[in-house]
Amino acid sequence: MSDYKPLSDYGIIGNLETCALVGRDGAIDWCCLPRLNSSSVFAALLDDEIGGRFAIHPTGEYEAEQQYMERTNVLQTTFYTESGTARVTDFMPLSPDNEGNQPKVRGIYRNVSCTEGDVDLAVEFDPRFDYARADSRVESISDGVVATGDARRLTLSSPLDLDCDDSAADGTLSLSEYDNEWFVLGYGTRAPTDDDSCEHLLDNTVEFWRDWAHTCPDGEDCPFANYGHDMVVRSDLTLKLLTYQGTGGITAAPTTSLPEVVGGVRNWDYRYNWIRDGAFTVRAFGNLGDTQEAVNYLDDFLELGQSVDPADLQPIYGLQHGSTYEEQELDHLEGYRNSAPVRIGNGAADQLQLGIYGELVLAINQLSWSDRSIAGDDWEAVREIVDYVCEVWERPDAGIWEMRSGPKQFVHSKAMCWVAVDRGIRMAENDGHDAPLDEWRDERSRIKETVLERGFDNEQNSFTQAFDDDQLDASLLLLPLSGFLPFDDPRIQGTIESVIDRLATDDGLVYRYEHDEMPGDEGTFVLCSFWLVDCLARMGRVDRAREIFETIEGHFSPLGLVSEEIDPETGDLLGNYPQAFSHIGFVNSALFLHEAETDTEIQPFGHRSV
Repeated sequence: MSDYKPLSDYGIIGNLETCALVGRDGAIDWCCLPRLNSSSVFAALLDDEIGGRFAIHPTGEYEAEQQYMERTNVLQTTFYTESGTARVTDFMPLSPDNEGNQPKVRGIYRNVSCTEGDVDLAVEFDPRFDYARADSRVESISDGVVATGDARRLTLSSPLDLDCDDSAADGTLSLSEYDNEWFVLGYGTRAPTDDDSCEHLLDNTVEFWRDWAHTCPDGEDCPFANYGHDMVVRSDLTLKLLTYQGTGGITAAPTTSLPEVVGGVRNWDYRYNWIRDGAFTVRAFGNLGDTQEAVNYLDDFLELGQSVDPADLQPIYGLQHGSTYEEQELDHLEGYRNSAPVRIGNGAADQLQLGIYGELVLAINQLSWSDRSIAGDDWEAVREIVDYVCEVWERPDAGIWEMRSGPKQFVHSKAMCWVAVDRGIRMAENDGHDAPLDEWRDERSRIKETVLERGFDNEQNSFTQAFDDDQLDASLLLLPLSGFLPFDDPRIQGTIESVIDRLATDDGLVYRYEHDEMPGDEGTFVLCSFWLVDCLARMGRVDRAREIFETIEGHFSPLGLVSEEIDPETGDLLGNYPQAFSHIGFVNSALFLHEAETDTEIQPFGHRSV
């Protein structure tokens, strides 16, 4: 019988190229090598029987807890047994001079130590290359084992002789108090395995994360001080962990096909970089003090804007841009908790999503507040995007939620087209860029007039998901947040009340929309719940905003991680995990609450308001 852990039982480690999920039972159940969007080597997360794992845990009964070393992404799992206590420390090496360079050592380092008494640890090394599709072979070598499959090679250095059975290896490691040993899983090149090198790499990795992590500004009050500060730091570290060092892109999540409801079919590959996340990401990074990350993230998209015609921009991109997007179903994997199908690739890459243009121009406008100027080829890319939006905004599209039931005239998409034109006008006016301002102003007015006429339902006193429709959509909460209409506009207030009445649970968790044409249900959407917090805070309903904020925070895992969705009945985390968009929402909502409660306004890079 398959035995799946709740998502909240997993921590994450990584090296800015790839990540691994490590369970509270000491098992690495998900890891793709050498990059996050490569095929998997360990995928027990998606099939407990055949997916493959690398596990270290006591041989008998035990209790376990996990924690990160303070202000790092170095994970520690502590096992408590009748005979003693053991700890596994997991990390992937990075060094303080690593910023902007490729990792010099590629490997997963697992230190095992006994802190009290005696503990016997079971070691199970069971790699299954290419999502368990390729033949995997494990053979003994002088100081461990080597695994091959799918034209890849892994070398596991082990302090004990492991027994091999062709496709896996196992053994038992007996530890006494103060014993300390290393398991090193190297890939690409042979990773250093001697004790001194391992300790040096651990020290360097700890230093890297602590040097990078958010710190409170000297002599100033930290805006996050009273809003889950430790969780904000963890979100900051998680967002950095999901950043691909080669391009600055941020993957939406390190996993694929974790279901939006257990047993359902809404299982998608999120190992891609979404343009729609841009403005939210820049605001979060900017106010965390991660200015360079914000600049790198948007520079990646600016380079795309210069090299790709606006009509050819995709909603999502792989971390290397040349990735494979073709969606496939892996029928041989049963899926997390029997939630099939398991998918790799994402068909959303081929969709028309008009909202991405508004998100991209809005984020670029925010970037212009930093020391990174927008001029020359950068401005030409912006101008081409705005011109294109003026031509195509009336077309139906797939919308922010990537609907697969056919294109519609989504209100959010139209509003973001308005944002693209509006911010383009602002940048041209403020910075003296050449632009057809009269044409843009006329088109901006036409977009707004059309949305107000066809996207607002007077009977419901609310904007609707699409033109001439009666369905509600939580993306409408972005209308005031993007500046389309002010918060005190009665139509905005009516829309927010409708979202609360029809899409929110009693404790404020928000569903994305009322229904679609796909089978099955989904959980409440974490980011949408944070959007409601933002709106309530800006409307002056700060007490209720804080209540909802703290409710959402209470659903985070013990390690401070959160997924895409939450089951409102059980509190279980649903969807891909951890989810960058959710952590971005947490950081931004903390800022909105701070601004509302202190009557201040903070913007990315400390400059002018959106």
